[in-house]
Amino acid sequence: MIRLWGVRISFHPFFVIIMMASLLTGNFIELITLFAIVFIHECGHAAAAALLGCRVLSIQMLPFGGVAVIEDAGNITARREIIIALAGPFQNMLMVGVVLLLKYGNLGDPLFLDYIIQGNLLIALFNLLPVLPLDGGKIVQALVSLAAPYYTTLMWTYRISILCSAGVILVAIGRWFTGDYGLPLNILLVGIFLFYSNVTDYRNIPYRFIRFLMNRESAFTRHAATGSLAQPIISFPAKPLETILRLLKRERYHMIYVMNRQGRIMAVLPEQRIIGSYFKQDTDKL
Repeated sequence: MIRLWGVRISFHPFFVIIMMASLLTGNFIELITLFAIVFIHECGHAAAAALLGCRVLSIQMLPFGGVAVIEDAGNITARREIIIALAGPFQNMLMVGVVLLLKYGNLGDPLFLDYIIQGNLLIALFNLLPVLPLDGGKIVQALVSLAAPYYTTLMWTYRISILCSAGVILVAIGRWFTGDYGLPLNILLVGIFLFYSNVTDYRNIPYRFIRFLMNRESAFTRHAATGSLAQPIISFPAKPLETILRLLKRERYHMIYVMNRQGRIMAVLPEQRIIGSYFKQDTDKL
């Protein structure tokens, strides 16, 4: 583990094993080039996050890629999340442009330069697939959160990503059952990695939603500063607080209209009041 500009850079143990194995197989140059491309890709995410005022905790190099871990302090809006997600593939396209200039100037080994171009295009296009936790999946999740309640967005984007990940695994295994014994091991391992990541994140949705609620004060400050209108939520006195909170949208501030059975407004409450009552209710249970 090393630190670069205050950011912790860590390497998965299996990543080190793969690097050592590549020395024995004679593929070290190709593999280290590919992982250098991945590292620059993740540095793009980290740089964009830092420029947008987000704290970058670490860059982790994994056996099948990398991840930039960014602290969510409640200031990552959907727009910022999209910019951060696009920054990685943007770095890949910049590298493609630089290598094309080198080829145009007849600088470097043409075969090696072609390998760098193909590696960048492969990583950029793969990461733009609309499946979590890839960049494309994060972009889709951020866009959906602009229209749908945040809790619903988390639930369904992860459910769909789990199904897609399972589909990748089934396709890879299906090749073997159809008589194609050249099982695409890389595809199978990527599918397993995506499936594991999505299942883990799906289980953590309640904790992520609680963090979302705890940081809603920043949403109030942001909307108060811009003078935007609050979006109403209609509720009834007997409705559970958690059910009401699951209707909150990421980029909106809400006022809750409590109505009786006759359709008359009994009270109008700001969302902070509901959130405060929800946490107080949980505290009383303890």
